[in-house]
Amino acid sequence: MTFAFPAGVLFFPVTAFDAAGEVDATTTAAHIAAGVEAGAAGVFAACGTGEFHALGTEEYGAVLAVARDAVAGRVPLVGGVGGPLGHARACARLAAEHGAEALLVLPPYLVGGTQAGLVAYVRAILDAAELPVILYHRGSAQFTLESITELLADPRVVGIKDGVGDVALMQQFVLRARELGRDDVTFFNGLLTAEMSQAAYRAIGVERYSSAVFAMAPEIALAYYSAYAAHDEAGQARWLREFYGPLVRLRDTTPGYAVSLIKAGLRLGGAAVGSVRAPLVDPSPAHEDELARLLAHGRELATGAASATAPVTAGS
Repeated sequence: MTFAFPAGVLFFPVTAFDAAGEVDATTTAAHIAAGVEAGAAGVFAACGTGEFHALGTEEYGAVLAVARDAVAGRVPLVGGVGGPLGHARACARLAAEHGAEALLVLPPYLVGGTQAGLVAYVRAILDAAELPVILYHRGSAQFTLESITELLADPRVVGIKDGVGDVALMQQFVLRARELGRDDVTFFNGLLTAEMSQAAYRAIGVERYSSAVFAMAPEIALAYYSAYAAHDEAGQARWLREFYGPLVRLRDTTPGYAVSLIKAGLRLGGAAVGSVRAPLVDPSPAHEDELARLLAHGRELATGAASATAPVTAGS
């Protein structure tokens, strides 16, 4: 089963909520369409940044439907599934029904099981919808080399996204896929604010990463990606020092800010995406002010980077 992304930044959109706390389909669609127009290489709808954990089944279907229409086949569309197995299977079917091309399998709900149980969980989702899956290695879904080997025997498993941070184990996953002839498997750095650790992941053959920043400030995420793609180490270091590092320090002040700050950044830019749903909380006014300063500085850096690389035309 063939599935791949073009080169570029992967987009994890938020799910917009209205003043009553209900899914705002119109704003969600506009947000996703804007990200695709900005140059996203793929869209992961209703995943972590999209508050999958807080969506009912009907709401999930609504988000995937508007994502399909907003993407309009221009880039691959992936739907998040996970949590309670019944909910995960229902969402897998809805994702297939609404045009998703693959699934990102998030961890099961609360309980922990054996590796055999985790493999069975993935297979139950695979059997619910004939879509390729990307495994999210994190939380209660931490795989061993043996279980990854077992799952890679299924051609429907087309990707592994790491949210644990064990680079040595991820290296083993990469090498095992190559040994098995699975050159079609895509590996992703899925750590929070992945730009901070991507240099280490690229060194072990993991070229792709998820970018939550793209959801609130595509120009910043794309400017960093340009430095990354060009192997501009000095440029990357400046981004990490002046933008991503301070953003991580702000993010780490409060649980859940990995999502809450993204929505706040969108609101600061004029997008009426609403608040996060409980148990997440919106940033405090002081933290929102700090985020606004960071985004302003990041956009200044992005503008400077664009000017530095702009071609010189005759007579200029």
